[in-house]
Amino acid sequence: MSALSSLHDADVLIVGGGGAGTSAALHLALRGTKVVLLERGQIGGQASGVNYGGVRQQGRHPAELPIARRSREIWGRLPELIGSDAEFENTGHLKLARNAEEEADLVAYLDVARDYGLPLHFMGNNEVHETYPFLGQAIVAGSFAPEDGVANPRLLAPGIAHAARAAGAIIREFMNVDRIQHDGAGFMAEAGGETFRAPVMINTAGFWGGAIAERFGEPVPVAPFNPNMMVSEPMPYFIVPNLGVVGGNVYLRQTRRGNIVFGGGYGISDPSVPWSRPLPEVSREIMGLAIQLVPALVSATVIRSWTGIDGEMPDHIPVIGPSRTIPNLFHAFGFSGHGFQLGPAIGSILAELVLDGQTEIPLEAFRIDRFADTAAAVQ
Repeated sequence: MSALSSLHDADVLIVGGGGAGTSAALHLALRGTKVVLLERGQIGGQASGVNYGGVRQQGRHPAELPIARRSREIWGRLPELIGSDAEFENTGHLKLARNAEEEADLVAYLDVARDYGLPLHFMGNNEVHETYPFLGQAIVAGSFAPEDGVANPRLLAPGIAHAARAAGAIIREFMNVDRIQHDGAGFMAEAGGETFRAPVMINTAGFWGGAIAERFGEPVPVAPFNPNMMVSEPMPYFIVPNLGVVGGNVYLRQTRRGNIVFGGGYGISDPSVPWSRPLPEVSREIMGLAIQLVPALVSATVIRSWTGIDGEMPDHIPVIGPSRTIPNLFHAFGFSGHGFQLGPAIGSILAELVLDGQTEIPLEAFRIDRFADTAAAVQ
């Protein structure tokens, strides 16, 4: 490749090809913006593609609910937007309590949900067992979110990327950014022996988004997050809702093909390689919790386990919004294991920030400099 052809100019440069990054590329391209997206591996190859697949609003931090509400609307029109539904099903999400303290947590969240227009139906012990007779006796109450559901995480980001390319975005996989800087006029990134320039940059690089932010003077305490996931052989279909518990130490759903997808706990990883592995001792523990939740799973055979790498923030909510040090730099990373449902809306929000200079979604809780005092204390 000649020196001339290895230099690429764009209006917006996006680093990171998960659900948020690909959605940003799509929404920008649909508004006539020249976009280049660089992904270090495969599109959706980390957090966006290895997660549980829950399309869940229930139980979120209140600050995330306006984003989740917007995202749910986008999930409902995915076929129109990207030509695929990513196997999204509006199954509902059933969050379960196993003791009185957890039941009180479910009751308290009813007020939070009401404030944000999220419909929930609380069920006491008798009703939850009558409605869902497959549940174990450890369950004492439940809260059902009828608008929630499940989808296939392997399909979402690639599907959005396909639509973004059709809209004119340039998306490059296996392009690890070796160097990135701002020269006062714009951003320059070097990857794969090529140079990319743009006056605006979006950082949606997951765990690695923290390193990009640090290069621009915004260090944050992001840590690798590795959800320990498993799937069983097919069983007769009997679990319709997406199941979770207060505290989140086990969650499970059944696909229409009959497989039980479930998870809980954490694997291990080395983001510098990168590689990640589930842990057998964690998997065994989660199998036991899943059987307590649904006793019929005692006869299920686990056929595969996996994990991946996401970024986790100390307060368990992401960084979203403009840089506080560099003009025209925007961040969205550190989704702490629950960004899959949010991804489609995050892209639309980023496009609004870039092109309109504002968004109606409140982002104050997600500002990157909320960790500045903590970082200074550590130093």
